Amino acid sequence: QVQLVESGGGLVQAGGSLRLSCAASGNIFSINYMGWYRQAPGKQRELVAGFTVGGSTNYADSVKGRFIISRDTVKNTVYLQMNSLKPEDTAEYYCNAVGQGRFYWGQGTQVTVSS
Repeated sequence: QVQLVESGGGLVQAGGSLRLSCAASGNIFSINYMGWYRQAPGKQRELVAGFTVGGSTNYADSVKGRFIISRDTVKNTVYLQMNSLKPEDTAEYYCNAVGQGRFYWGQGTQVTVSS
């Protein structure tokens, strides 16, 4: 089992920045992919950014150039630095981990961007 705990959400004005954190615990050595998803009201959950154990990253087109995913392997923590935030970035953000064919999710953290 893997446990994921997110933090760092909040309310920010358009153009501002936030950094989300996701601390992983448990059977972390089984993880081969971690990422961030988001879900806005009335919309499907979508991938925002992610990376494999090998270090390759991928981003949604809507956040390229604005968001950066990174990790601290000592702290078993993944970060999502969000810059130049827009009102359309408003959503519940979820940390995700995949390993041994299993999907794990954090509890979510709300990000609200005011115009």
